[in-house]
Amino acid sequence: MLERLTPQAPDALLALIKLHAADPRTDKIDLGVGVYRTGQGDTPVFAAVKKAEQILVDQQDSKSYLGPEGDMGFVNALMPHIFGSDATMGGRITGMQTPGGTGAVRLAVALAQKAGVKQLHLGKPSWPNHAQILNDISLDVVWFNHAREDGTADLDAVLDAIRSAGSDAAVLLHGACHNPTGIDYTAEQWNAIADAFTESGAFPIIDLAYQGLGHGMEEDAYGLRRVLAAVPEAFIAYSCDKNFGVYRDRVGAFYAMTREPEDLDTVFSNANALARAAWSMPPDHGGAAARIILRDPALTELWLDELTQMRQRMRQVRERLGQAGMAGSVDLAPLAHQNGLFSMLPVTPEQVKQLREEHAIYMAGSGRINIAGLTMGNIDKFIAAIAAVTG
Repeated sequence: MLERLTPQAPDALLALIKLHAADPRTDKIDLGVGVYRTGQGDTPVFAAVKKAEQILVDQQDSKSYLGPEGDMGFVNALMPHIFGSDATMGGRITGMQTPGGTGAVRLAVALAQKAGVKQLHLGKPSWPNHAQILNDISLDVVWFNHAREDGTADLDAVLDAIRSAGSDAAVLLHGACHNPTGIDYTAEQWNAIADAFTESGAFPIIDLAYQGLGHGMEEDAYGLRRVLAAVPEAFIAYSCDKNFGVYRDRVGAFYAMTREPEDLDTVFSNANALARAAWSMPPDHGGAAARIILRDPALTELWLDELTQMRQRMRQVRERLGQAGMAGSVDLAPLAHQNGLFSMLPVTPEQVKQLREEHAIYMAGSGRINIAGLTMGNIDKFIAAIAAVTG
């Protein structure tokens, strides 16, 4: 039987990690892996997380099973940060814990499909796992263009996608800090997007994986909240992996907003059944640590301070890149106005290979770079290398 299997291509980023690790050059730069790094190149555990974990060590008295919904204390404590002061929208929103944002996306699209969604409209480029998940559940994808050549969002394309989507279609949008482009919709564009959803009846799915890494927790939630205020129903996939720095702990949440509060029980009976079959229940540790932080004002303040430091460092890097302007044939100026960990450079796979082999700069073959891999100590080398390879 097993001889029927065909070899699958290895994950390109995992292969890149191995290549970078094996490179003996001391000035190598890793712009591939999607984790935050400090100015010293480290990916530390947040101080707030460390304190919360110590509380868990001291006070947790059981490792017994949770249900498929996970730690509801975590799920509920997160909601005001995502949805604002009326966090349940009059009792119309609730959620459940998932294994990272990936689990939340998987649950959102699978549940949408079970509810009757036949097609999903998705901007291109997008996080590669979006397409893999959709392909795995055999949900048809209709692509639209996300970004213009000038490094800004293609508003006309997304509005056309929403307006052309029927009532049996969903539209998946990145809430903030778009992966892989860093190109977000402005507040005015989100207003137009929300109005288009109202007019079309298409079902919104918002993937909010990087809240707080763009302009701030409140600012990065604007688009999500604006859409929710305009539609009767929506799904939200949320990740804490980046904004709590708990990547390997897989901390996410799935939320649904229904037309009436009494509809939530039916929605989540189906969501729980899907989760039970897929992963039974989510891992507890990271969500429990986040719950402790979110329920403790002092730890919440510490966490938000750490998040601010991350955001400011990435903004500093982006501003320096923007100041460089043209590097060879690549205009770096738009990167200053983009957000989050990632941006895309218009370079060919051959140029990416040349950057790696000749300059020890490691990045995805698509041209995506992790902004946090750059520091004030290596950014000039990076700019010079881009100029040399593309000039």
